[in-house]
Amino acid sequence: MSKEIKLEVIEQFSEEFKSCSKRMLSQRAVIKNGILATSENQSSIIANTPVFSIDLETGGVANQKQSGRCWMFAALNTFRHQIANNFKLKDFELSQNHTFFWDKFEKANYFYENIIKTGSDDLTSRKVAFLLQTPQQDGGQWDMLVALIQKYGIVPKVIMPETISSSASKELNSYLNKKMRKDAITLRQLVSNNANRSELDKAKEDMLAGIYRILATALGTPPTTFDFEYRDSEGEYHLEKNLTPKSFYDKFVAVDLNEYVSIINAPTEDKPYNKVYTVEMLGNVVGGKEVRHLNVDMATFKELAIAQLKAGESVWYGCDVGQSSTRDSGIMATDIFDVDATLGVDFTMSKAERLDFGESLMTHAMVLTGVDLVEGKSTKWKVENSWGDKVGTKGYFVMSDAWMDEYTYQIVVRKEFLSTELKAIIEGDEAKVLAPWDPMGALA
Repeated sequence: MSKEIKLEVIEQFSEEFKSCSKRMLSQRAVIKNGILATSENQSSIIANTPVFSIDLETGGVANQKQSGRCWMFAALNTFRHQIANNFKLKDFELSQNHTFFWDKFEKANYFYENIIKTGSDDLTSRKVAFLLQTPQQDGGQWDMLVALIQKYGIVPKVIMPETISSSASKELNSYLNKKMRKDAITLRQLVSNNANRSELDKAKEDMLAGIYRILATALGTPPTTFDFEYRDSEGEYHLEKNLTPKSFYDKFVAVDLNEYVSIINAPTEDKPYNKVYTVEMLGNVVGGKEVRHLNVDMATFKELAIAQLKAGESVWYGCDVGQSSTRDSGIMATDIFDVDATLGVDFTMSKAERLDFGESLMTHAMVLTGVDLVEGKSTKWKVENSWGDKVGTKGYFVMSDAWMDEYTYQIVVRKEFLSTELKAIIEGDEAKVLAPWDPMGALA
C-alpha cells in the first residue's frame, strides 16, 4: 500500500539541511550562480588544455545552427577534410541541405512502409505508438548517411546552399509530421479494408508527391547536373562541367563507404561483446544499407579510433554530449563539475546502468580529429563540433579519456583496422535485432 510523506519527516529534512553550514554555503552559491557554475572545477579545465600529440589539420568548423543534423555534418566533415587536402580547397563545405532534403524524403517513405507493415496492429501497440510519436526527425546514424550518398551522391554547398528551413528545422518538421500522421490514417484504413499492394503503392506515391512539394518549397530543388568552379588555395582556377551528385562524389571523395563499419561500446547485459546488432525500424532508405553495429570493449574501441587517427584520417563518433560538458569552453570531462558535492547527492551510475535506466544514450555526433598519447595511452581527444566557431577553441572541443569511457557510444572506422577475428564477425555474423526503442537505436 502506498504511503504519504508525513509532515514531521519533511520538518526533519529541513532541520538537518539548515544545521549543515556546507549545505547553506552551497545554497547561497547555487541561488546566485546556478548548479553547474557553482560546481565547475578549474583543475579540470587546466588538465584538458587543447594540445595533442596527434592533431590533424582540418580547417574551420561548420555550423548546423537550429537543426538536428549533427550526424550529417560530422559525416560530411570527414569527407570535407579529404577534399580540402586532395584538391587544395580551404574552408570548403559540402551541401548539408542536399543530403537533408533526400533524408527527409526517404524517411517519409520508410515511415509509410512501417505503417503498412503494422497496419493490422492495434493503434495502442507499442510499435505503432513509437512510429506515430515521431514520424521523422532531423537525427540519424552513419549507415543512414551511407545509404543516402550511395543513392543520391553529394554536391558542394555553393550548389545547394542553406535555407531558413534547413538551418532552423522546427517548422518544417512540424508540418512534415502533421502530414505523415494524416497519411498514416489513410494507410491503416486501406490495410483494414484489405487493399492490395498496388493500391497501397498508389496511395503512397500520392503521399510522397506531397512530401516532395513541401521539401522543394522549403529547401529548394536538388540539382541533377551542375558545373563546379573554384580557385584552390594556390590561386589556380578550376572548372568541372556537367557533374551529377554521384559523379561529384566519385571524383572529389572517391571513398568506398562499404569499407567503413560502425563500432559501438554498449556494456549492457543484453549485448555481449564481439557480436553484431541492428535495430528494428531504424533507417531511412528502403532497400539501402542496413544499420549494423559491432559491439566491442572500450579498450578495443579506443585502439581502433587511435589507429585511424594515426593513419591521418578523422573519425566520425557519437556520444551523449550533454553529460558533464561545457559549451563555452568546450570541455567534456567527468570531473568538470562536482555536482555531487554541491547538492550533497551521489549521482554515480555505471555506463550500463545509465543505458538500461534511460539516463544516457547517444545524442550528438562529432568528429575526432586528434588525440594526446602519453606512453602510448590516450589521455584526451580533440573533437570537431558543428556548432560554429564561437564555442570551445574556435569550435573544437576537448574530451577527456575518462569521458570517452563513460559517454561515447559509437565510432566509424575502416575495416582494415579491425583484427582478423573482428572483421570476420562484422562481415559474417547475422545481426541480432534490437527493439526500436533500444538506446543503440538513438539518432544523433
